[in-house]
Amino acid sequence: MARKRSHPAVRFLWIVAGLTVLFMAGALAYRLFEKDLMRLALVPRGDFHEVAMPAGANYRDESLWIARPDIPNNPSLWTPHGFSATGTPRVSVFFIHPTSFMERSAWNAPIDDRESQDRARLFVRGDASAFNGIGAVWAPKYRQATFGAFLTDQANARRALDFAYRDVRAAYEEFIREAPADRPIILAAHSQGSYHLMRLLADRIRGAPEANRIVAAYVIGWPISETADLPALGLPACQRPDQARCILSWQSFAEPADPSQITDRYDASRGPAGPRAGSPMLCVNPLTGRRGGAASMNADAGTLVPSEDFSDGTIRPHAVSARCDLRGFLLVGTVASLPPMGNYVLPGNNYHVYDYALFWANIRADAARRLAAWRGR
Repeated sequence: MARKRSHPAVRFLWIVAGLTVLFMAGALAYRLFEKDLMRLALVPRGDFHEVAMPAGANYRDESLWIARPDIPNNPSLWTPHGFSATGTPRVSVFFIHPTSFMERSAWNAPIDDRESQDRARLFVRGDASAFNGIGAVWAPKYRQATFGAFLTDQANARRALDFAYRDVRAAYEEFIREAPADRPIILAAHSQGSYHLMRLLADRIRGAPEANRIVAAYVIGWPISETADLPALGLPACQRPDQARCILSWQSFAEPADPSQITDRYDASRGPAGPRAGSPMLCVNPLTGRRGGAASMNADAGTLVPSEDFSDGTIRPHAVSARCDLRGFLLVGTVASLPPMGNYVLPGNNYHVYDYALFWANIRADAARRLAAWRGR
């Protein structure tokens, strides 16, 4: 007896069902093994080797800076429509950009690596520009550790971060030499930059002559343990929006949030004042300028919604809410409630890339308010 052939539409539905099962299986496998897959794709396999600077280069050279007051049209001077950079800076801003080197070919980026420098310029444009309403921005290039250095406990990764910090400290020394000595200072950074800024605060700035000139330190996108890190940084947490000489920090997640990629490594680590395991992380709500608490979208002065290639952006007010949870993560509403920020949301609904953009106008107002508080002390 001849076998009856199935209708083409039925065969098509079976194909769709099969592909759906394969997709779901692949998604489940990625969910189960995403950390291992990221390490496999991004952690360098070779040993750490120092990456040379161009012959004779030092931080007195304009070529080692992305932004500096004597570099015209540098990316920190960009502003979205409706805002403008000041022509009379009242504060000097030292900004350390986040990781922009994603290669596994080396543990540290060459200072002249074009792709990572193009990304770094975009980060300075989108992040450091929040401070150009009151200040002149200094943003150094540095031989940053590759992204994969943050996915492993290898000694090579620690060497890569130590190596990157040497550049950051050298750039800061030049900043202190050249920035006007009678002008206050804002320190700001993001992600890897904030990792280096914490170290700079603890072992170079704390107790230094310029420490009293610090208006605020924006240590954004890196966990600060309130018990294991904060006591070593030389500045307290910002409790109020009118407080100067204090530290702000937050890490942005949409709900439902899964911050396990951060907490797993955080809980296994130590800070200068002890183990971090189980300790709360500093969370200053950028919508209010207060430590902890919650704020509705009404407090959002303007989220910077980037263009597709991050080269431009528009300000959208009342787009984001924010609340600090018990552990110290900043929850910014559900994914569905947020404006379309781009394709760089990390696993766990981690909006790390957008820590500045989500609160761009509020950061701008916060810096001006803290400068006024510093001057009125």
